[in-house]
Amino acid sequence: MVTKKSKAKVKKPAKKAAPKKVKKAKKIKKAVKAKKPVKAKVGTKASKKPVGKKKVPVKKKPAVKTAAKKPAKKIAAARTAKPSFQAGEDRPVGRITHYFDQIEVGVIELTEDLVVGEVIRIVGGEDTDFKQIVESMELDHEKIEKAKKGKEVGLQLKKKAREGYKVYRVKG
Repeated sequence: MVTKKSKAKVKKPAKKAAPKKVKKAKKIKKAVKAKKPVKAKVGTKASKKPVGKKKVPVKKKPAVKTAAKKPAKKIAAARTAKPSFQAGEDRPVGRITHYFDQIEVGVIELTEDLVVGEVIRIVGGEDTDFKQIVESMELDHEKIEKAKKGKEVGLQLKKKAREGYKVYRVKG
């Protein structure tokens, strides 16, 4: 028996995309020479390569916050208002924010400057009212001679104190 070989249709190999790439490359070269931006599809190699000059990001200036202006009445009232203390009275310096029992140290949040050698008075509770000389002060575990307003400093206290007790500078 003789069998005929069936001729199966042989598919021709698909054309490669080389001609498209060559066209894109030529287009890019022309654009670079003319210094024109090239539009490329997202995700293609052409879109990932920089064309011409590199773009430098523009630095934005930080937004400047302006302080809220107080009405003129409040400013005038603040200038004419008398301080809550008299000339001979003690002047408020701050308040106790924490007290360490074992080492007898109080942390004071200052509302005024404080210098080593000044006499302070600590008042609070029913029976706490004592005076003492500021012998040493610490800020971030470093001894300092002068502390500015707004800082929290540690002071060795001779009696117990609690949070919220007021600290005054003794005059005279």
